[in-house]
Amino acid sequence: MKLVEKLKEYENQYLFIRWATGGEYGKLMYVGDDFVEFNIIDVETMSYRETVLIYAPLILEVTIGGSDIARIVAEVSSQMSVGEN
Repeated sequence: MKLVEKLKEYENQYLFIRWATGGEYGKLMYVGDDFVEFNIIDVETMSYRETVLIYAPLILEVTIGGSDIARIVAEVSSQMSVGEN
């Protein structure tokens, strides 16, 4: 199984991605055949800082669980109003 095929299961989830020129926490928005769209989160303000398109072969590491990611999910969830879906 290729990494891109596995990442498709994690679209719209928070994770950490390390690629050839950087690594950031964020939300995986879209996984295509040759690239992924990734919204980077500023962990200090918990707001989206930028969107990057990463060429899939440059992805070196993906962390799907862990205490940092759980904290990000909790922070984002706490900022949602009760009426949001």
